[in-house]
Amino acid sequence: MEYYGKRSLHSYFDKERRSIQSPPRLSLNSHLKLSENHEVDHHLYSPSRSSNASAATMYSLMPPPSPDSPWTLSPLQTPSPSLLYHCIASLHRHEGTIYSIAVAKGIVFTGSESSRIRAWRQPDCIERGYLKASCGDVRSILVYGNMLFTSHKDHKVRIWNVTVTDNFRGKKITTLPKSTYYSFLKFSRSSRNNNNNNQHKDCISCMAYYHAEGLLYTGSWDKTVKAWRISDNRCVDSFLAHEDNVNSIVVNQEDGCVFTCSSDGSIKIWRRVYGQNSHTLTMTLKFQPSPINALALSSNTSNATCFLYSGSSDGFINFWEKEKSSGRFNHGGFLQGHRFSVLCLVAIEKLIFSGSEDTTIRVWRREEGSCFHECLAVLDAHRGPVKCLAATLEIDKVVMGFLVYSASLDQTFKVWRIKVLPDHEEKVVNIISSSEENIGQLSEINRMKMTTEYELNPVLSPSWVEKKLQGSHHFH
Repeated sequence: MEYYGKRSLHSYFDKERRSIQSPPRLSLNSHLKLSENHEVDHHLYSPSRSSNASAATMYSLMPPPSPDSPWTLSPLQTPSPSLLYHCIASLHRHEGTIYSIAVAKGIVFTGSESSRIRAWRQPDCIERGYLKASCGDVRSILVYGNMLFTSHKDHKVRIWNVTVTDNFRGKKITTLPKSTYYSFLKFSRSSRNNNNNNQHKDCISCMAYYHAEGLLYTGSWDKTVKAWRISDNRCVDSFLAHEDNVNSIVVNQEDGCVFTCSSDGSIKIWRRVYGQNSHTLTMTLKFQPSPINALALSSNTSNATCFLYSGSSDGFINFWEKEKSSGRFNHGGFLQGHRFSVLCLVAIEKLIFSGSEDTTIRVWRREEGSCFHECLAVLDAHRGPVKCLAATLEIDKVVMGFLVYSASLDQTFKVWRIKVLPDHEEKVVNIISSSEENIGQLSEINRMKMTTEYELNPVLSPSWVEKKLQGSHHFH
């Protein structure tokens, strides 16, 4: 492992340097567009609720920031703010794209086209060091305890032991599947062939770790999912999961169920066969034919609630609620707001963060004890599709806070501090009817709005917009 000392953010800043002092805000045109879109789509939303007296009191206690304040109030249409956000750091990567982010123990790990996995200090993103692999294109990163899992262009997974004290240290433990000269001599030809079968044949796009059993799940564009037992670094199961690329995978830590999604437009739920390492398909969720790019699971053990969220290429975020009695997942509706593909999702507490090809990050909140959701904020500082997200919780005496990390195809990496103000009654409900007829109508509306709004948007590259409108732009 190569290591070098701390480096200041300033060496990575160009024009982004000023964003810390004067963070990006929604432009007036963006405000007007949001308002116009809200009016156009008003009939598609559930009725808004009036704010209560406590919200008015809260608003009087926390007036809007001064023009010099780095904080931004959101949403803009409501009289009492529910959320404050502030971009506290912005890094610019001069070459290549950041594909993956993971956060643990005060360290943020980023993976990119480079063979170096960089470690940054929370929340100011001072660089702590890096891990050097023999192969780059780090599409997926996962952290559990002191273990860091990274997937690479050679279709293998590296496992690292990382220590975060005064100095950042890391050491590679092994590679999955492991192939050394010693094992080549030791095992028979059939064993070697079996080992080759354990390796993915295409990009490993996603990973998930089941804590109780020490199982690492890897999903690939070769349409398969593999389960690795970390105690002995063996592949204990491999199965064809989908008819197209596997794009995301999550594990329910409560019962070990595995959720996968694919470009084939389906979500599948898998369960381990009792007493065995093999997995069986228990349920397929397919509500619409659009490719599904991201999954997020939100569960609460105290009230036994569990919600599954999926982000798809039509811009919708569908969600399913787990039925307590049967364990089945029932479709609860979908969230509409993004105009292009939803590429990444993170669920933490009652919030859902979604990153999109339309360059924005949306912050959604689920109402306690119901399926109602509201969009609290639209973060629009990126100038390219938002490829990956990560989030951690910050506890404050008065408000609930979050640190959100986002990376975009504009080659920037941003850190957001978000404060959610207490609000006993949810005010705006952005949940839409889940009928197939409405989905078709909304898709047509989105297509028309895409053509009119994005052709004239100075933020986006004209060549990129032209490719998008022609349906020939893909994100792999």
